[in-house]
Amino acid sequence: MNKIYPSAAKALEGIVKDGQLLAVGGFGLCGIPEALIDALKESGVKDLTAISNNAGVDGFGLGKLLETRQIKKMISSYVGENKEFERQYLAGELQLEFTPQGTLAEKLRAGGAGIPAFFTKTGVGTMVAEGKELREFDGETYVMERALVPDVALVKAHRADKSGNLQFRFTARNFNPAVAMAGKITVVEVEEIVETGDIPPDQVHLPGIYVHRIVLNAKPEKRIEKRTISEKAGV
Repeated sequence: MNKIYPSAAKALEGIVKDGQLLAVGGFGLCGIPEALIDALKESGVKDLTAISNNAGVDGFGLGKLLETRQIKKMISSYVGENKEFERQYLAGELQLEFTPQGTLAEKLRAGGAGIPAFFTKTGVGTMVAEGKELREFDGETYVMERALVPDVALVKAHRADKSGNLQFRFTARNFNPAVAMAGKITVVEVEEIVETGDIPPDQVHLPGIYVHRIVLNAKPEKRIEKRTISEKAGV
């Protein structure tokens, strides 16, 4: 089975549709599937519910899809770096389901593991728990959270072999493995594609069974989200 597609647009062809639940890997701008996000924008699909730690920044990452109003709802844990995200939410133009970061990661992990729901202490006694089932275990109160199983998952990895086995690079690993496992269809953008067997089995970060489509983006921009520069002493 050939999992490699000639372009990001071709990799999304036939699988992205209006109104879908979509998950996108990355943390801020670190480890985001840049080419797949651009192709999603160009596809014109709309009314999307996007699961992501945040929505990138203004004009980059998922921020591009906010500007074109292709996203109707975000399931996220953080808003701060994207002014348009903040503006749309406060103006009532964008639905937002705030989710604690660890809970968001576990929702995706559980979805990929076939676990429909789980109990956590995070959010008990806050707005996060409103309308959700509470249950007591060993004298402590927990809130039930439902797993997330997106229709399509867009993921960034450093390297893939032709069977879809993946390696991630440093902190770009972040949400990407959980997003990949959770998706009903998972599309992965990589910087390098090697032959099956070139990645030693004990160095595979995510097995290819979770990966349906692969596209090469050998030179992503990897924009820095917030640049901090320090002056040398004595200068």
